[in-house]
Amino acid sequence: MEISQIIPHIEALIFASEKPLTSAELTELVNNAMGFIEDRASQEQVDAALEGICEKYNADFYAFEVKESGGGWQFLTKKDFYKTVGQLNGDKFLKRLSNAALETLAIIAYKQPITKSEIEAIRGVNCDYAVQKLLEKDLIIISGRREDAVGHPLIYGTSKSFMDYFGINSAEELPKISEVMMEELVEATMVKSAEAQDTEAQAGDEPAIQDTAAEPADENPSVTADTAIAAADETADENPSLTADNEIAAAEETAIAEDETVAPEADNNETGEDNAPEEGTTA
Repeated sequence: MEISQIIPHIEALIFASEKPLTSAELTELVNNAMGFIEDRASQEQVDAALEGICEKYNADFYAFEVKESGGGWQFLTKKDFYKTVGQLNGDKFLKRLSNAALETLAIIAYKQPITKSEIEAIRGVNCDYAVQKLLEKDLIIISGRREDAVGHPLIYGTSKSFMDYFGINSAEELPKISEVMMEELVEATMVKSAEAQDTEAQAGDEPAIQDTAAEPADENPSVTADTAIAAADETADENPSLTADNEIAAAEETAIAEDETVAPEADNNETGEDNAPEEGTTA
């Protein structure tokens, strides 16, 4: 059978179906519709026809495309027209979930098949209400019973509606937990290192200020007498008018200093260290 003959039939089946159709289902439906016994469409022919259909509707001319999502093939509007279509039936397909329901759904998606007691052991709280809401929204299903457990509890798994809602074909296409955890760890490390750098920068500024203030004293540890005299001369130049009392006080201090210098010389004469007598000494 020619591929060009079965392409219109495949398009009609996908368009009219209320659920995603797999390649095997399309092959069976096409053969039943064509009624050929000898010249039947093969799985390879249907797959080749699907590739041609996908390439056809990927053109910018079309607002929709044929995509494998939710475990089968279906017509979907392109992402560029999400807001436009959302005005018509956005609330119909929008599934609002609480944080508890989201946590429960994530556990089921990654740990399926899983019992309710195992979910509660992970979350640490009762999950009856969350599980019931997820069943009502057709995001999870009861896939059987745990035969090797006491009481044969029910086990839960994700539904085709879950895969269709999130645009995946199986649970294997979910993001890996290790990848998600590594991204969170990298972000936390970057934030911590930035805070540490700010703290070190603030701590490093304080000693720098103290050292800067101490530098002048270290550079000039000793001030000579000449420097002090020069400073006094500059002060005198800045204040040229001195009172008579200040001049008298300065003269008295000079006389006292001279007396203190003469006194040790007299003591030396008494001990015989200096035998030459002093002449012209006045009172």
